[in-house]
Amino acid sequence: MQEPTTGAELTSRLAAIASHQRMRIIALLAEERLHVSELARRIGMSRPLLYMHLTKLEEAGFVAGRLELSEEGKAHKYFELLPFELVISTETIVDAIAADPTDGEE
Repeated sequence: MQEPTTGAELTSRLAAIASHQRMRIIALLAEERLHVSELARRIGMSRPLLYMHLTKLEEAGFVAGRLELSEEGKAHKYFELLPFELVISTETIVDAIAADPTDGEE
C-alpha cells in the first residue's frame, strides 16, 4: 500500500493501528497467516470483536483476508499481514496536510 498522501488518509491509517489489540493482531500476523478462529484463540478474544478489529485493519490496508476451503470442505477465513512501513515525521504531517483538500475541516 502506498503511503498516505492527505491528512485524512494519514489520520485513518493511524487510527487503525492506534489500538493495543490491533497491534497485537499485527504482531501475530507478522509471524504467519492465521484463520480467524486460531487468531481469536491466541489473542483470547471473541470472534465478533476480532472481526471488528480485522475490518479496521483491512480497510486501512494493513491486512488482507481470504476465504479458503479445508480438505473437509469447511470454509476458513485466513488473514495475512500486508507489507507496510508507516513513517511519521514532521515532513510527513506537513506534506499530508498541504495535500488535504479538506484542510481546516474536522
